[in-house]
Order: sequence, then C-alpha cells, then structure tokens
Amino acid sequence: MKKVIAFYLPQYHTIPENDKAHGVGFTEWTNVKKCKPLYEGHNQPRKPLNDNYYCLLDEDVMVKQAEMAKEYGVYGFCYYHYWFKNGKKLLEKPLEAMLKNPKIDIPFLLCWANENWTRKWDGGNNEVIVEQDYGDIEDLHKHVDYLCEFFADERYIKIDGKPLLIIYKPELIPNLNEYVNEIRKCVKANGFDDVILVSQYPDYYFSCRKSTLFDYHIQFEPKFIQDYEIEKLGLTRRKIKHFMLSHNMNDSYQKLLTKYQKQKTAELTHRDYDADWKGIIDYPVDDRRVIAGAFVDWDNTPRNSNGLVYDGVTVEKFKKYFGELCKKVDKEYSTDFIFINAWNEWAEGAYLEPDEKHGMGFLEALKEVLNDD
Repeated sequence: MKKVIAFYLPQYHTIPENDKAHGVGFTEWTNVKKCKPLYEGHNQPRKPLNDNYYCLLDEDVMVKQAEMAKEYGVYGFCYYHYWFKNGKKLLEKPLEAMLKNPKIDIPFLLCWANENWTRKWDGGNNEVIVEQDYGDIEDLHKHVDYLCEFFADERYIKIDGKPLLIIYKPELIPNLNEYVNEIRKCVKANGFDDVILVSQYPDYYFSCRKSTLFDYHIQFEPKFIQDYEIEKLGLTRRKIKHFMLSHNMNDSYQKLLTKYQKQKTAELTHRDYDADWKGIIDYPVDDRRVIAGAFVDWDNTPRNSNGLVYDGVTVEKFKKYFGELCKKVDKEYSTDFIFINAWNEWAEGAYLEPDEKHGMGFLEALKEVLNDD
C-alpha cells in the first residue's frame, strides 16, 4: 500500500503578525473568500463543503480532519513548521495542540518552511514581516531540541527509527554543510540514531543532485515538473550555488529565479493539467533518493491575480493519473511514499478537502485508487 502524505498548511487561525500586516482577522480563508473569477469558467471563489471555514484553534477540527484523511487513504500529514530568527515561532499553536492530543490520530512529520515571512500571503510584495536567520548556533540547538519533542511522538513518521525532517528550501541556507551536520549532531544528542533529511523545493535538487547531503528529495508537484521542463530546455536559472548565498541575498536570489523562469509574465499563466500530469508519469527516475509527488489542482489567483492556473482539471483525470503514478512508484521508486500537494492549500487551489464543486470527489478518487493498488 502506498503511503500518501499530504502537505498541511496551519494558517487557519489569526496571529498578531498577520493582523498587523494584512488586517485584523486575516487567515488563509481571507484571500479564498474574496477571490473573483478572472475569465469565463474560472473556478473561483473556491468554497469548502457546507461552508466549513474552520479555525484550527478548535482541536476538534484537527481530530475530524485526521479521521477523514485516514478514511480516504491518506497515510499522514506533513505539517508546515515556522521557526525564525531568535527562535521566533509562527502558526505553532495547532501543531503544539496536536502534539498533546492523542485523539488527532494520524501519522505526521514536519517541514521547516525556512523562508522569510513576507507579504506574499495576500498577493503583496516580498516585504519582510519576520526575518529568517541561520547564523546563531545556540538558536539552532534550541530549534532542534524543539523538533525532537515532535520526533519523540509515536505518531511521528520514521524510517528504521529515524525521524524524517523536510527542509523546504535548503538553497537559502548559506553554510548548509555545517548546518546539516549540526542538525544531525543535535538530533543524536537527543537520543535518536540520526535524522533522515529531505529537501522539498526543486531548486536545490536540480542544482545539487550529485550532493549526498540530503537523504531524499521530494518531487514537489506541480513545481517539480515545471522546473524539469525548464531543465530539459537548457534554460537553467540557478546561476548562484546554494553555498554562495547568505540570508541577506534572498532578494537577489528571487530576482535571479524571476529572470530565468520562462512563464513569469505580467499576466495570468495557464498550464495544461493533462500535459503536466503526463510529464510526471513520464519523468525518468534515475535517482533512488527521489520521492514521488502528486498534485490535485493549482490556482493561486486568490493570492496573486497574475498567478498560475491549470486548465482541464477533473476528478476523473486526477484518479486516472494518480493510479498511473502508483504503478510507476512500484516499478521505479525506492520508497512507497507519495507526497501530495496538498490537504488544505485553499489559496493555491491545491486541496483534497471537500468543496462545493467536487464534494468528496478527489478524496473518493484517492481511496478508490489505493484500494485497487
């Protein structure tokens, strides 16, 4: 049986930082609710089934989410985790409540979303709200000690007793080799044999695929297949290696990516659902460290009206392509994990949760494929 892990966004409750930056009461639902269709047939605004605009400070919500996910074949959740300069945490309350509540009964792991906290949540500029930093060794030790509280939980996903930790964008860490070695050292000091480190964002993988620093790399879809298309065309946009970056060079790095990203325009970008899913199925797996990825849909116009939207999305197509991916995983991948984008990225149109248009359709499709696996 495939182990489907869904990325999980905890930004469904208010925090002071978002209130100040975006207006009082801001959550992920704010952008979702206010979005308007940009063309005839545009599937906006997305509405959760039965107007379920939940708040994650209600632990019963997370209990019910876990029950629903498991019922329809989701093995576990990958929660985004936010830790910043000087040990500043954001959106931590749902995860810390989950850790203390055994009724939220689903396997899980953490992904450190290691970017600066910026205005991008509301489609704004990259104005930094909370800064990321990698220079303080004492803070790193505190961070790993905090992570180990989650690692010690029996629900935490491990391989051979070693907890998995995902780092969203390793390329942003200037002293990455030393940083990774220190993480491993601290995890061992907390009583674990080691930690299994996984990179998420394709930039690091395509720049450093020969590196052995990370144990695995996720095909984070649909970003991965979009970047692979660029790689095939030889339009590399990674002219600055990860070890040359510093935390003060994020702006330069983003400008570099924008310069070489083929479809960054001042207008809405459309991509074909069938074409990119076929790209995922046809991707030549030549690295045992790669973990398969999938996506339900993508439409980030709630955050950015000049964003990207997929055309031709249906439940039936998702079921077909996900079934093909499961067969591919059996033949070509070294693990049974499939990371799916996502459980609840509503402002990016990437969610398995039921909505008014499709009902339980995507979850039912997932379950049917996995039952036939």
